[in-house]
Amino acid sequence: MRQIQTIPSWAEDDRPREKMMRKGRNALSDAELLAIIIGTGTGSRTAVDLARELLQLANGDLYSFGHLRMAQLCEVRGIGESKAISILAALELGRRRKEQAPQKRQKIFTSQSAYLQLKPYFSDLLHEEFFVLFLNRNQEMISIKQMSVGGATGTFVDSKLIFKAAIDCSASSIMLAHNHPSGSLEPSQQDKSLTRQIKQCGMFMDIPVVDHLIITDNGYFSFSDARIL
Repeated sequence: MRQIQTIPSWAEDDRPREKMMRKGRNALSDAELLAIIIGTGTGSRTAVDLARELLQLANGDLYSFGHLRMAQLCEVRGIGESKAISILAALELGRRRKEQAPQKRQKIFTSQSAYLQLKPYFSDLLHEEFFVLFLNRNQEMISIKQMSVGGATGTFVDSKLIFKAAIDCSASSIMLAHNHPSGSLEPSQQDKSLTRQIKQCGMFMDIPVVDHLIITDNGYFSFSDARIL
């Protein structure tokens, strides 16, 4: 008889919570996201097993799933009132979010406007960090995401992760940014090489790199303004 594994015995990347921490929420399936809300499984059935069975109540359609009632959720063995209430509460938050008007997005037309958005992320850092600002077709900021954390003299960033994140949020262009804890605004050869590499990937992906900012406590350097992008 085949033994069903419980979530703690899975490979770390297959556990929903750890997977979200490592890869972000977009990497999780509907069942994995629902499993995080459920929290625990029952007997030999994991929370993901329960989540899959719950979704089958609506044939995997999230819109229809949102119309289910507590009694219907509790028909799944292992889903009691407590778990059902948690699920219904999460669904209600989603409904309320949809009812609220989205905040007006900040337009980013210049290096200065990008710097003002990015500067708070680098305040008082004693090590290098690398961030990406994602823009839509109207040059409006979608989000800012940290891509890597390094030491006092450098940080490594993977181009594939940058453009995966860009695709996930439907970005049309990106701005790169990292800090120099030393206070120097002069781009290093490594900075220039990395910028060229990411720019080439962006051209291939049709997601252009429109600038790269080096940020310090005393100001910033723009690759675009310096015409070396």
